[in-house]
Parts: sequence; structure tokens; C-alpha cells
Amino acid sequence: MTLTQLEIFSLVAELHGFTSAAHRLSISQSAVSHAIKSLEQELGVELFRRHQSRVELSDIGQQLLTRARTMLGLANTLQQEAADARGMKRGTLRIGSFGPTASIRLLPAILQRFRQEHPGIEVHVDEGPDRQVLQWLEERRIDVGFVVLPEERFDTFTLIEDQLVALLPLAHPLGEQENISLRALCNDPFILTEAGSSELVSRLFTGAGLKPDIRYRCSQLLSTLDAVKRGDGVTVVAEGSLPETQGPGYLKKPLKPAVTRQVGLAVLDRRQSSPATLAFIDLATRLNRH
Repeated sequence: MTLTQLEIFSLVAELHGFTSAAHRLSISQSAVSHAIKSLEQELGVELFRRHQSRVELSDIGQQLLTRARTMLGLANTLQQEAADARGMKRGTLRIGSFGPTASIRLLPAILQRFRQEHPGIEVHVDEGPDRQVLQWLEERRIDVGFVVLPEERFDTFTLIEDQLVALLPLAHPLGEQENISLRALCNDPFILTEAGSSELVSRLFTGAGLKPDIRYRCSQLLSTLDAVKRGDGVTVVAEGSLPETQGPGYLKKPLKPAVTRQVGLAVLDRRQSSPATLAFIDLATRLNRH
């Protein structure tokens, strides 16, 4: 069993295909098939169920995937520690990011400085909803991820704190109020953004014993903002996720009582994190220190 076989196994599982994995690795499909067949023969189990257009992990394959990713992560850490001894001239860093707060407000400045200080580190960024970033961390598909805090399952590092705000159409009757209660937002059609702080928003209403009239579920914040501008409904979002524009076309009001949100970085285990991961975390916390 080799690390190359485990890397190919992990990528085939992630992409659900031999051809896709071959393209990603820039090798032939026959090389991918040979690596998987050799690994299955050595282990004595079938790792995948083959279908016409895609492959799926078998039950034992699913169980072994977590172990394989753990071994690959530890191997990457060893390589990074060796690179660190040479001045961190080589290595890989896999980052998970969600929504405008992380991907637009935080990540670009951190990445710019990181690449200046560590030009030899190859950086990969995957974007998805915040709950998917958590899943990627648990599956060891990323080294570090931006998350909404608190998260007890991981080692975390706070970067920023902002507040949740209500967004209303410009001509809304509540527009004259300085702040808005959750109860008042239950009288209008509600627009829920599936990415970012959707789970936090849902927990707020549930905790208050309220049920908003959810008419729209938007996967992107921009779709939510457009719906509010059209007068289709109201919503609650994190202030830090809003674009910095003049005359945005909607009203922004603090909640009553105020609700804050913290965004930070998370790793599965700081003690097993690579030098590149720790350097990224240190740089991010320094750049966002208030």
C-alpha cells in the first residue's frame, strides 16, 4: 500500500469517477484503475461499486476512506514539517470558505499576505455553505476552514465579530423604527439564505418560540438581496456579509435585542496541523486583531 494509491482512492471517492480523478491528477485512466485494483487486491475487499456513469463507495470503502484521509493528512504534515525546517519552501494548504464574509471580506487579504510570505506553498480553496465546510473538516478534505463560532468539535480561532441585521424593502412600514424584533418579522413573507448564517437565524426564531413565514429559500446572498429589493419579503443576515455599496436598495435595521455572530478558523486538531496551516492561522489572527 502506498500513499499514491491512497491519494487516488480518496480522489476517486470524492469525484465519483475514475476519469475525473485521472484528469485531476493528470494521469491516464488506466493508471487510476490499476492503482484501485491493486489496492483492492492487497486489502482483499471491494472499495467501489461500479455503475455506468459513476462509482460509489462500498460500505467498507466508506469506512476506510476516513482512515485513508487521516494517513494522507499525517503524511502531508510530515512533509510540511520537513519543509518548515527548510524555510517552508514547499507544501500544500487546503482551505474551506463560505459566503461573502469569509470569501470576500476575510480570505483575499489573508491569502495575499500568505502568498507573499510563503510563495512555495500551493493553496487550494473550496467554497460551500458553512455546514459543508464543517463536513469537509471532519472528513479531512481541508486543513483549515472558516466557520461560524462556537464549534465545540474543533480547535477554533476567532477572527471577527459582527451582528445580525434585518433587511426590509425601502417602502416597508417598519422602516421608521430604529431596530426590529423577530416577532415583527413574522408578519411578512420571509426570505431565508441557505448559506452563511441560515442555521443561526433559524435557531434564533426557534429559540424565541416563533415561526417565520418562509416563502423563499435562496442559495446565494445576492439572490436574497434582489428579492428584498423587489419587495418580495424580509430577511435576517449577518452584517459582515453585506456588500459595501451606496444606496443598496433596501433598509438595514439592527435586531432587538441585538444578536452578535463570531466568525473564525477551525482545524480538526491543532496538534496535528501542518506548519503551513498554523502559519495561515497565525497570519489571519494577526491581520484581524482589533
